[in-house]
Amino acid sequence: MAATAQILTTGYVGDRVASTVTLIRDGELIAVVDPGMVRDRALILDPIVALGLSPDDVTDVVFSHHHPDHTLNAALFPRARFHDHWAIYTDDHWEDRDADGFTLSDSVRLMRTPGHTAEDITTLAETDGGLVAATHLWWHADGPERDPFATDAAQLVTSRQRLLALRPALIIPGHGAPFTPPAGGA
Repeated sequence: MAATAQILTTGYVGDRVASTVTLIRDGELIAVVDPGMVRDRALILDPIVALGLSPDDVTDVVFSHHHPDHTLNAALFPRARFHDHWAIYTDDHWEDRDADGFTLSDSVRLMRTPGHTAEDITTLAETDGGLVAATHLWWHADGPERDPFATDAAQLVTSRQRLLALRPALIIPGHGAPFTPPAGGA
């Protein structure tokens, strides 16, 4: 059985900012990636309810990195365990682990992709349509080619190349609609 990935709300940047919030399901796994800043929390919660779920059903929350625009609404999911680049957090328990290669389910894993921050990770989901990558390596389909807030521009390029080498069918960027990467991984 393959995972599914659905956009709960599409993010944007400009005079306001919102993260793209993604729901990934695979068997028992119900994960939300980057429940950050949005205009209204209903933009996250209403699509979950429309899918026949409640916030209590969410088993896992993944933070691509620790900027508030990607983490602010984590508390909407009181029963979830939380993942970042170096640990899993459940209630008052902190379990150290490297995110790179960590599996959340048979079809969902994490990959360390530093560049925007030194701690960035990408969530990879094997779906019927191919590999889906929820990542902040791009803000939106148009880039930016050079991330003005990147902590390490060379590392960002290396992480992009590493991800594109996996030939994802779809990239879900940090602040925009999903896009198909160009052929040849440019």
